[in-house]
Amino acid sequence: MAGAGTRALTVSEIIDQQPLSRLQTLAIALCGLVLLLDGFDTQCVGFLAPSISENLAIPLKNFGPVFSAGLLGLMVAAIAMGSLADRWGRKRPMILSVLTFAVFALFTARALSLEQLIVYRFLTGLGLGGAMPNVVALTSEYSPKRLQAVFVAMLFSGIPLGALVASAASSAMIPRWGWRSVFYMGGILPVAITLLLMKLLPESVRFLTARGKNSPALSKIMAQIAPGVRPAELDLSLRASESEVEDESLSSKPSRPALRRLFAEGRAAATILLWTSFFMNLLIMYFIVNWLPGLLQQSGLPASAGVTAILVFSLGGIAGNLGEGRVMNSCGAYATLLAQFAISTVLIGALAFLTRSFDMLLAVTFVLGMAIEGGQGGLNALAASSYPTTIRATGVGWALGVGRVGSIVAPMIAGMFLSMGWSPQRIFLAGMAPALCGALAILASSRRRGQADAFAAEHAGEA
Repeated sequence: MAGAGTRALTVSEIIDQQPLSRLQTLAIALCGLVLLLDGFDTQCVGFLAPSISENLAIPLKNFGPVFSAGLLGLMVAAIAMGSLADRWGRKRPMILSVLTFAVFALFTARALSLEQLIVYRFLTGLGLGGAMPNVVALTSEYSPKRLQAVFVAMLFSGIPLGALVASAASSAMIPRWGWRSVFYMGGILPVAITLLLMKLLPESVRFLTARGKNSPALSKIMAQIAPGVRPAELDLSLRASESEVEDESLSSKPSRPALRRLFAEGRAAATILLWTSFFMNLLIMYFIVNWLPGLLQQSGLPASAGVTAILVFSLGGIAGNLGEGRVMNSCGAYATLLAQFAISTVLIGALAFLTRSFDMLLAVTFVLGMAIEGGQGGLNALAASSYPTTIRATGVGWALGVGRVGSIVAPMIAGMFLSMGWSPQRIFLAGMAPALCGALAILASSRRRGQADAFAAEHAGEA
């Protein structure tokens, strides 16, 4: 590829310029599989709560802490493991995380009390939360810049797809073997995936290069990504073609802690606004996923209506994530996310008045899934593109961690409103507020960047 007198190509240049290799496709597909398992385990507890409540004689209104415990574990691990991944790499923390949520999903299947459910869901959440920032970082680092938003957003279709699998599994397995069988399935599958990750998942080549690990393993990975490029034509030194060259990131031991660097060199406002958007989006997502079935039942609809509504919400989420990245590249990240938050504000309010028109409610729920779950994929793509390689997992992990505070708060707030005697209609109307706040945070981010299509313009120049 390189001739006499031409300089050697960096890892980033090769990934950005070459067609996608089989190894890159495999790495991204394995990351998607991890998120599918994440979606299965995170959201299956919402489907199982009524059965667990009946079997263990725990009032359904007491399940707020059960929902929140897993999300608290997600928050803690996303923050901690993201920072560790920027020191250790992406592969080992991901494997450890998947194995952790496999083990404690199996423990959950043996729970006999509310207290045990809370503890096991927290420990399961540690594994789920630790996997996600590594999945986002590894996918973005194996993606060409022009396709980074597309692949990261598509990756997050695995979460609603996992919810669909959880819904189907719950419907088929609970009548035959009870709710515990679903958790057994949620533990056995990740064990199998762990073995695949150990054997097939490559470490991030961008991470290895940025950390100065010019090793035989790095050369072997690059030979699979670009078999037509001779070793002499590769630059595997610390020099890189990404933005790390601008901010001291090429040091194998950065002079500042990774968290402080999220606020350095003009990143502070962008980081805070990104965190706000994550917080609001995950708050409304888990408000709907955990409480929509119960609120619809309180409104007089049968229990099956809630399961169907979440199924349709998940289908909308899959559709939204599959198209999110291309829409972001065409219309701009901020314009796309602003529209999604605005749509969510209106449609959450509309749910308050649609409980007597189930077909219309399902249509609204589908579009909400596209906006909310698609928006989550878009926010992760935006986070991955906002930070250089050596602090990317930290940046994504902290954004997810702060966002998880919203997901923890959501079920507890809705449970509190129910305890106060609020009607489902009033609770849905209150749910408009966080969506509106998310829209305002994206609008502020857009104005700070100067134009809503900055993301598209930046990536058009790299294509």
